[in-house]
Amino acid sequence: MPSIPINWLAVIVAVVIRMAVGTAWYSPALFVKPWQALTGVTPESMKAGMGKAVGVDIVLSVIMAFAMANIIGASGITDWLNGALAGLWLWVGFVLATHLPLWGYENRPLKLIAINAGSNLVSMVLMGAVLGGWR
Repeated sequence: MPSIPINWLAVIVAVVIRMAVGTAWYSPALFVKPWQALTGVTPESMKAGMGKAVGVDIVLSVIMAFAMANIIGASGITDWLNGALAGLWLWVGFVLATHLPLWGYENRPLKLIAINAGSNLVSMVLMGAVLGGWR
């Protein structure tokens, strides 16, 4: 298997993008209130678990960015548009395909699935654009 060169600065920027999108997405300006109503998470319980949640999110964002960098690199993508499209297809194939069945199996509201999957959609398209275009 050939070695795929990884632009580690692009991976770090992709992680920052994912964290920034999540911070904005789950803010009072966007979707934190409907998300809290649908999940039953209170501001107090959210604050109490924030340290653990952010730590886990950072580690998994690094893993996601590294995996995307490998997939984009192995695909020979060298521009931001195809990188963004790769992010979109990765979202469709993995995030949407794993979130949407929760509506059927667990009767989770589609609005909750849209909020949670939507954050990943925006993140992964932007991450793909950076990872594809920054060579």
